[in-house]
Amino acid sequence: MCLAQPGRILSIAAQPPQDWAELPAQAPQPEDPLWRVAVVDFGGVRQQVSLACLPEARVGDRVLVHVGLALSLVQEEETA
Repeated sequence: MCLAQPGRILSIAAQPPQDWAELPAQAPQPEDPLWRVAVVDFGGVRQQVSLACLPEARVGDRVLVHVGLALSLVQEEETA
């Protein structure tokens, strides 16, 4: 069974690995959607979450999160 929590995206930033300059030239660049992270509010608790699976996610969207990874966008009525 998968336990995931819905939360609302408060902010989004690019956060490449600290040593990204050491990666090979064909590696994803810092502006790549793979490095996008969001601060997500879970009813007062805020966590940093990877948006690697949701390049379409925007500030204000509600997302379903499991182990620090946003898995899908959810509608308001689905979270009630």
